[in-house]
Amino acid sequence: MTQIALITGASRGLGAALAKALVPTHHIVAVGKTVGALEELDDAIQGLGGQATLAPMDITVDAAMQQLCRGIFDRWGKLDLWLHTAVHAAPLAPAGHIGPKDLAKSIAINVEATARLISYVGPLLGQGGHAVFFDDPRGGAQFFGAYGATKAAQIALARSWQAESQRTGPKVTILEPAPMPTATRARFYPGEDRSALTDPATEAARLLPQILQA
Repeated sequence: MTQIALITGASRGLGAALAKALVPTHHIVAVGKTVGALEELDDAIQGLGGQATLAPMDITVDAAMQQLCRGIFDRWGKLDLWLHTAVHAAPLAPAGHIGPKDLAKSIAINVEATARLISYVGPLLGQGGHAVFFDDPRGGAQFFGAYGATKAAQIALARSWQAESQRTGPKVTILEPAPMPTATRARFYPGEDRSALTDPATEAARLLPQILQA
């Protein structure tokens, strides 16, 4: 039976690299907001001999996520793997000067959407599926208030789900990727020497054995 992997945040960076790395073992359901980037990913997956289902959706739109998960159930009846790489990188700002809109968007994407997706995707994963989250521990760092707080809240949700599902499943794993030259990181460190960072494809290959562990 075909293995199905849902990747939220698949259009760029680590999400796209993981989608390509999973081609030999999984059909990819790729979720992202940028249609052009998803189409490029689809071309790359087909070039590697794989198949993808593109879902150009905003994870903060509840009805869209319900429709997505219902579509997965109707077509395959289950999910084997969920990789949640979607994140909002709010502009850096002192804690006392975080813009209300930036904070609201960070909460909507990094926390609220994650909580809803856990409730929708969990039943598709069942007892034998695997959900993977990606930590970026910047909570408490200078100027990272909006990003650090909401990313920490996302991982706290994942850790609670991990503890709650330890005996019943699905398996929940939290990984910490190495620094990569992604668009998210470029917003935080615009003048950084990116040559010293790990290429997303290299990092995907390093993380893959842990992701594929049953």
